[in-house]
Amino acid sequence: MGRKLKKLKKIRLHREGTHTLVAGAVALLVLNAGVYYAFENKTPFYICLVVCVGVYSIVVNFFRCPIRRFEGDTENVVVAPADGKVVVVEEVDENEYFHDRRMMVSIFMSLTNVHANWIPVDGTVKLVEHQNGNYHRAWLPKASIENERSTIVIETPDGIDIMARQIAGAMARRIVTYPHVGEDCYIDEHLGFIKFGSRVDLFLPAGTKVNVKLGQTTVGNETVIARL
Repeated sequence: MGRKLKKLKKIRLHREGTHTLVAGAVALLVLNAGVYYAFENKTPFYICLVVCVGVYSIVVNFFRCPIRRFEGDTENVVVAPADGKVVVVEEVDENEYFHDRRMMVSIFMSLTNVHANWIPVDGTVKLVEHQNGNYHRAWLPKASIENERSTIVIETPDGIDIMARQIAGAMARRIVTYPHVGEDCYIDEHLGFIKFGSRVDLFLPAGTKVNVKLGQTTVGNETVIARL
């Protein structure tokens, strides 16, 4: 399978944040206008304005969407699907799809990380499945199998199946997944988006040599997680 060449859109803020940012801007404008006209002393207005600008800046930062292209050959490469910190690197039993031993690499995204997710390998989408669940803190081990999640299985050109699992956290209330079953997908493309604190798990074949370590910081679509 040849790598798909296309011109990437120059996105600075993710489209998943459009409604939130517009609604937030209107709400803060109304709030500050109300405070301005409610008090003759303008000190409360200035305090409210500073707080609102700070909160809105955090939300804008959350929805930022860097433009990234993976530099190098993508054959047999697994790239990080998310920005964040590696919280799990271990061989585990995967009993929902593979029903065998898999090398698991988990990346936790804090509120300050980019929350756009990227496709980790070139291949064809075999499975896309959303499951409702709890909202445990995303870094807890049980979050991988008990939290609300979206599972994507991709078959590489060499016939190797890779699973990426988007997991909601304690604050996350919406997981968005873009690929559909049967579609070709490629590194550099977006896998989806998780709103407000979350985690992405990768399940690789047992014995895969992983290039990242526990506690390491990853950059989505840049950091090489493993080579198949």
